[in-house]
Amino acid sequence: MKAPRFATYPSLRDRVVFISGGSSGIGAELVRAFAAQGARVAFCGTRPGGGQALIDEVVAAGAPAPWYGACDVRDTAAYQALLARVIAELGPVRVLVNNAGRDDRHAMEDVTSELWDERLALNLKHYFFAIQAVAPGMAAAGGGSVVNLGSVSWMRGRPNLVGYTTAKAGILGLTRTLARELGGRNIRVNALVPGAIVTERQTALHRDPAADQAFLDAQCLKVRLDAGHVARAALFLAADDSDGMTGQHVLVDAGIAQQSVIT
Repeated sequence: MKAPRFATYPSLRDRVVFISGGSSGIGAELVRAFAAQGARVAFCGTRPGGGQALIDEVVAAGAPAPWYGACDVRDTAAYQALLARVIAELGPVRVLVNNAGRDDRHAMEDVTSELWDERLALNLKHYFFAIQAVAPGMAAAGGGSVVNLGSVSWMRGRPNLVGYTTAKAGILGLTRTLARELGGRNIRVNALVPGAIVTERQTALHRDPAADQAFLDAQCLKVRLDAGHVARAALFLAADDSDGMTGQHVLVDAGIAQQSVIT
């Protein structure tokens, strides 16, 4: 069987792309995918040297070296200052991928006011303030694309994740409102919604043969999804090929969300 061949997007070459939470998991694959398109990629993570291994990997593959900065996205002032550095050093961000987040489990009874605020700060709040920071330069440069990473977990009513699922549901409202508000500036805002994605973190914490089978049984497509499936969809939403799309909620879930409507 021949290896699959995927698209190249000329409109992404030399564009400045910023990806939050790009050091690992889906975020790292997003960095690889955009760098392979010839984009000028910048990304952030939580550790000062946390991006170097990925930068070395990207350069070894023949792509331009990405820019990396360490930041806690929950600290709005520090995060917007980091984005200002990216703009000053690389130019206006034309593609923003809001990806950073974490799906830690917690029982409803264990949620405190402080934990609730932290879950929303980590999984929703920084999306808005990143858009706020890059939108003026993006508009002045002629427009661009914002891709907000969501999750099908809220659509499926997954338990023990109420802080996470509430934040992820909010991403749809954020996306639709800002698509309307920023459309006049030629800025497109779409949500990209992964399903059950195999990552190192998910494998270490939650994956076993029974879990794999449960996901396959629930999906329409009988294949475990990986970060590459998400990254390829993100490239399309970022590129000019999707220039007629905004305010959309695009699922990359192998059909698992359909299980919630089966009676």
